[in-house]
Amino acid sequence: MSATLEVPTARRLSSGRRPVASPAGKLKRYVMPWLFLAPALVLFIVFKFIPMIDAIRMSFYDVQPYLGDEWVGGENYAAVFSDSSFLGAIGNTVILAVGTTAGSMLIGMVLALLLEGTAKNLWVIRTAVFIPAVAAMAVVAEIWRVLMYPAASGPMNSLIGLFGFGPSEFLNSADSSMISVLIVGIWKSAPYDMMIILAGLAGVDRTLYEAAALDGAGPLRRVWSVTFPQLKGVLSILITLAAIRGLRVFTEVFLLTNGGPNGATEVLMTLIYKLGLERGELGIASAGSVVLLVATVVLTVLVRAAGRKKKGAS
Repeated sequence: MSATLEVPTARRLSSGRRPVASPAGKLKRYVMPWLFLAPALVLFIVFKFIPMIDAIRMSFYDVQPYLGDEWVGGENYAAVFSDSSFLGAIGNTVILAVGTTAGSMLIGMVLALLLEGTAKNLWVIRTAVFIPAVAAMAVVAEIWRVLMYPAASGPMNSLIGLFGFGPSEFLNSADSSMISVLIVGIWKSAPYDMMIILAGLAGVDRTLYEAAALDGAGPLRRVWSVTFPQLKGVLSILITLAAIRGLRVFTEVFLLTNGGPNGATEVLMTLIYKLGLERGELGIASAGSVVLLVATVVLTVLVRAAGRKKKGAS
């Protein structure tokens, strides 16, 4: 009797077929991931998506708290694209986004190439270089305000004075404030880009460097012909993240200059903040927020599409 029972069991095991899951098991596998995601989804819905939808609604109204909102259609958007302060803020945002993205990626790449390797104490230098990326922006802004003290005895002015330059007013001058904010943004963002590029460099095939060296390629040629092509995916992600970060720049500008002097460093986020929370023009502020959201989405789609196109061409 036992022998007759063992034969079907052996056949069932040798067939390699998995036992059919019960409906309860299927339901459990489907529901469990959503249960783990539920707390985060609730937070996103309450604090992100509902306010986002409400901001889109408010952008078509003259918002008057406690008095009732008045429908104005596209007037708020017309104000955004015709008001000189908004146009200036859009220009400053683009300048900071492009400058910070290019500068941080360039310096991050140089730092990654210099700090790549398996030396025993190299992690100490990497940690020291990465500190600006994790430091609180309020602390960073205060440190740089001290460094850029406009007097001739200020730390930065004393340094550039050694080379025959200055003194500069840095954050207090309309001519130098944008460059000063840009320097701070690059200083804080470059270490983050460095760590992402370091992670990408770990996946580069070292035999390609050896083959390029045998062909007579120098260090710069090896970087251009071997390193950059191998980092296309990493650089595409970095450009996307850096561009979004640049378009949404707020904290460093708010803490360093608050958009001054005379609007020289005013960006979309600081202008939206002032209109919505200081002047109470919530409708126009919401329209500006929607414009920024659309620009961010479009930029992300274009960068990702360009990355896929290059990948397909290669």
